[in-house]
Amino acid sequence: MTITYNHTKYKEEVDVLTELDEYHSLVVWNDEVNSFDWVIETLVEICGHSTEQAEQCAIIIDSKGKYAVKDGSFELLKPMCDAITERGIGATIEEMAR
Repeated sequence: MTITYNHTKYKEEVDVLTELDEYHSLVVWNDEVNSFDWVIETLVEICGHSTEQAEQCAIIIDSKGKYAVKDGSFELLKPMCDAITERGIGATIEEMAR
């Protein structure tokens, strides 16, 4: 894009976002087996949440039955989902509505 100001031309580079690849959510499901502490520890270690953020997620998971703990591309979330399920916690990746 070229902008003219006081008869001086300036060339400006503009990035155009054409499509977002962040249309997925990592959903963790409630169960009667895993403790709050285990879910919190998992969210901190696997998803990089702070302890406070992980505690809030665990409360919502317990009260609502599930919660989207992280959004991003499928490629980003898949290894996290696998690591969470390997710890015995139910997790899925869901496509978000556009």
